[in-house]
Amino acid sequence: MFLLRHRFVLLILLSVVQPAMALEEPEFDVLHSADDYEIRRYAPFIVAEVEVQGDLDKAGGDAFRLLAGYIFGKNEPGTKMSMTAPVTSDAPDSERDSHTFSFVMESRYSMETLPKPIDSRIRLVEKPAKIMAAHRYSGTWSSRNYQKHEAALLAALQADAVEMSGGIYLARYNSPFTPWFLRRNELLVEVAWQTPAE
Repeated sequence: MFLLRHRFVLLILLSVVQPAMALEEPEFDVLHSADDYEIRRYAPFIVAEVEVQGDLDKAGGDAFRLLAGYIFGKNEPGTKMSMTAPVTSDAPDSERDSHTFSFVMESRYSMETLPKPIDSRIRLVEKPAKIMAAHRYSGTWSSRNYQKHEAALLAALQADAVEMSGGIYLARYNSPFTPWFLRRNELLVEVAWQTPAE
């Protein structure tokens, strides 16, 4: 299982929100549903992201500490913001020497109104509207589980002649202490999509 070192950090992040309250997520419309994926049109949203050197486990722990510090007050002028979902990262890859992690910012903020990060490694990035394929699955965050679902997504897209136009991202919506069978995980990839004529 990967990302073990930041489990406690993620638990703290998600536990500050009352269990009865849903975390805010990026807005999207579902354009098409298939057995192994759905096609979504995402509205623009903003993320705070950081690229960290090291393997995925170490990079994940370091990235979470930096991003958590930013949303919980290590910014100018010390504003505390709410946790959102999902937390996204590069897909697992043992050959990478750096990894990028991102937190979605609350929709009430714009690039002009978001607090400025104190740590210069944190970037605020506005993501444009895009169409993405999303493959949802439960279970652990192990590389083995990821690879199984990556293969299912790639096979389904290929069978339906859906062309990918970007890399795959891993999106996680739950605390690592959520039972594995209740977790919501997703693989997200930008695609070229035209709505079929009726």
